[in-house]
Amino acid sequence: MSLNIFVAGHNGMVGSAIIRQLEKNKNNRIITSERRNLDLTNQQAVNEFFQTHHIDQVYLAAAKVGGIHANNEYPAEFIYQNLMIEANIIHAAHTNNVQKLLFLGSSCIYPKNAEQPMREDALLTGILESTNEPYAIAKIAGIKLCESYNRQYGRDYRSVMPTNLYGPYDNFHPENSHVIPALIRRFHEAKLAGLSVVNAWGTGEPRREFLYVDDMAEASIVVMNLDKELYQTHTEPMLSHINVGSGIDCTINELTETVANVVGFKNEIIWDTSKPDGTYRKLMDVSRLERLGWKASVSLKQGLTTTYAWFLQNQESLRK
Repeated sequence: MSLNIFVAGHNGMVGSAIIRQLEKNKNNRIITSERRNLDLTNQQAVNEFFQTHHIDQVYLAAAKVGGIHANNEYPAEFIYQNLMIEANIIHAAHTNNVQKLLFLGSSCIYPKNAEQPMREDALLTGILESTNEPYAIAKIAGIKLCESYNRQYGRDYRSVMPTNLYGPYDNFHPENSHVIPALIRRFHEAKLAGLSVVNAWGTGEPRREFLYVDDMAEASIVVMNLDKELYQTHTEPMLSHINVGSGIDCTINELTETVANVVGFKNEIIWDTSKPDGTYRKLMDVSRLERLGWKASVSLKQGLTTTYAWFLQNQESLRK
């Protein structure tokens, strides 16, 4: 059966990965719109877009995202834009009788001091990390929007919460990127410059979990298309989101050495222990998703190798 599938945020790292997965099924008709043609924060424009296209499914991967610095500097933009994007899309989907939607959130929805690994039922049990609280609040609101339309109108709107993602189309900006693209760029530039030493922040002891973005996309499509009864059996009406991760973490030291190895930087790494480490551990409990039949398949080294190859092939566009 042919499906009209709208991927919101199709140019981003996650949205583009979802499209790569969806294109494997030739019956899928993928619908996208460039930002210059559709402002997702404009309610009227979003509703008119849904009225124009006969949409069967929505993958809501559009969001304003950024690292710690950006979240600290622009909290109003992060909460406002993300609330508007998700509210406009979810409401337009409902008013235009779209029955199936998948909302993509973030692991930052969980409390700062959540028990590790973080289970879905840790949501709203404690204080959020202050640096990205506005973004996290918006993502929590997205989950609750989906659940509320399900309860009141019988919709089938689902939510997935990914761990730290990386892969092609990531943000490799020298100041605003997350840890993996930042390390890839730093080691690549150090190798080209012939540097004998690269400095890294902290002790390297904190542990983090990472998931290759194509694994995330595959999991998203699996969750979207799960039998409704099976999905409801493994979730609750007001606790319906599903964690997506590898279920495996590593120290920042191990990650750094793996990235250096993949990039080909063979010289010294010195840890600046005067810099902060951040939260000691952030690991997702992915047992719910594994019971539903999905498990990550791309190893960290394999994913990093593919990501670095993409980085090398896209040097020109990344400089712009």
